[in-house]
Amino acid sequence: MQQQISVITLGVADLARSRRFYADGFGWKPVFENPEIAFYQMNGFVLGTWLEAALADDMQRAKLTRPGAFALAHNVANRDAVKQVIEVLSHHGGRILREADAPPHGGFRGYVADPDDHAWEIAWNPAWAIDANGLVKFGL
Repeated sequence: MQQQISVITLGVADLARSRRFYADGFGWKPVFENPEIAFYQMNGFVLGTWLEAALADDMQRAKLTRPGAFALAHNVANRDAVKQVIEVLSHHGGRILREADAPPHGGFRGYVADPDDHAWEIAWNPAWAIDANGLVKFGL
C-alpha cells in the first residue's frame, strides 16, 4: 500500500471561528467551502475543517472527544519564524500551549491550540529541509 495521507479532517464547533484561525492566522486559502466544511489544499494532501456534529454523524459516532492524543505540526524555515507564527495564530483565535523554546533534541518549537483545542506544533528543525513547494524532508 502506498505510504501517504490524503485528507486530515478536524471537527470544529464554529466554521467561521475556525476559518479565522486557518485563513487569517496561517494565511491559508480554502479551495472549497460550504456552510459545514472548508478544505485547504496543502502540500500533497487536503486539510478539512468540518462542523463537529456533521463529522460525527458521517462517522456514525455519537460523540467526538478532544483534545486528542496527537499534535499537528507546521515547520518553518528559520528559528525566528517560530515565535512570529505562534504570535500571529494567537491573535487569530489560537491559545498558546507552550511558549517557543529549544527542546533537548535540537531545533526550536512551541505549541498553539486552534479555537477547537487541536494542538499545533510550530517548529524549526535545521536538519529538516523545506522545499519551495512546502514539502518537508525528514533528515538528521
